[in-house]
Amino acid sequence: MALSGDGDLEKGDREPFLVRAMKIALVVILYWFISITMVFLNKYLLDSPSLKLDAPLFVTFYQCLVTALLCKALSLLALVFPADLMEFPSVRFDLKVLRSVLPLSLVFIGMITFNNLCLKFLGVAFYTVGRCLSTVFNVILSYILLKQTTSWHALMACGVILGGFWLGIEQEGAGGTLSWAGIFFGVLASLCVSLNAIYTKKVLPAVDGSIWRLTFYNNVNACFLFLPLLLVFGELGTLYSFDKLYSSYFWGMMTLGGIFGFGIGYVTGLQIKFTSPLTHNISGTAKACAQTVLAVSYYQEGKSFLWWTSNAMVLGGSFFYTWVKGLEMKKTQDQNVQTISTEEKSSSGA
Repeated sequence: MALSGDGDLEKGDREPFLVRAMKIALVVILYWFISITMVFLNKYLLDSPSLKLDAPLFVTFYQCLVTALLCKALSLLALVFPADLMEFPSVRFDLKVLRSVLPLSLVFIGMITFNNLCLKFLGVAFYTVGRCLSTVFNVILSYILLKQTTSWHALMACGVILGGFWLGIEQEGAGGTLSWAGIFFGVLASLCVSLNAIYTKKVLPAVDGSIWRLTFYNNVNACFLFLPLLLVFGELGTLYSFDKLYSSYFWGMMTLGGIFGFGIGYVTGLQIKFTSPLTHNISGTAKACAQTVLAVSYYQEGKSFLWWTSNAMVLGGSFFYTWVKGLEMKKTQDQNVQTISTEEKSSSGA
């Protein structure tokens, strides 16, 4: 179950190429399956005509609850099973850590809530375009908060993404399927995704650098913070009058959504471990393309050439941005290695 470890990487280096390639292929397929299934499953829970449940906050709250419980359960199981069979960090209820993580948890709540609200009001096919601005917000917030500048090539990629976003809105409007509420929530979700990445780096030391501990405390905080929101927005009353409240099928689907929500965190870490952060981003872009095609086919939607062009611009711009940033990171690493090598030679010469 371990997601990292030098020993694992060294072992992977000694594996035959074919075995290594098969493992990478299986991990990528697993990531695609869980990610795409989760989107379609959440769409069903949030906006299904058969369910008719207008309680997006409760759906999100329940998924956070399932994730927190799974983290705790795996933490307990890790104490029983040998470390080589199952490795998961210990998690416990610590008020001091909960308070330290709280600022990130507020952003986290915004991210998952606006993400689900975007999916509720927009179709799965347009979902990728509807919340595609996280890359653009990354550039803006990195400059405002971290004073980091961005290359012209990366800015050009952001321009392509923005162009695809506006063209997509125009085409959805022309097709009569545009929801401005969905676009609004998609933009907010993109903003929160960017803020979440920045705040995660600041909060990680409070959980000893463990992503899984952070996942646990984030979701525990979210469960507490969602309770008053459920009351304020009247979703408890909606649940009380929901005709499938005592349906085992409904709760089974809800729990399955929570399991997939937890699973996406695991397979994301797994894909990064077996490939790289750059490859993971490229895989995510390709997955979004496949997800769009599947959604159009599944819901039997007819889309114009310009609509497809908007998706191609968003996905192409995202791919180009990822590629440019990957080259820039490699160049920086090479320069650092060269600088260290030069300093070591100077020291030995002295």
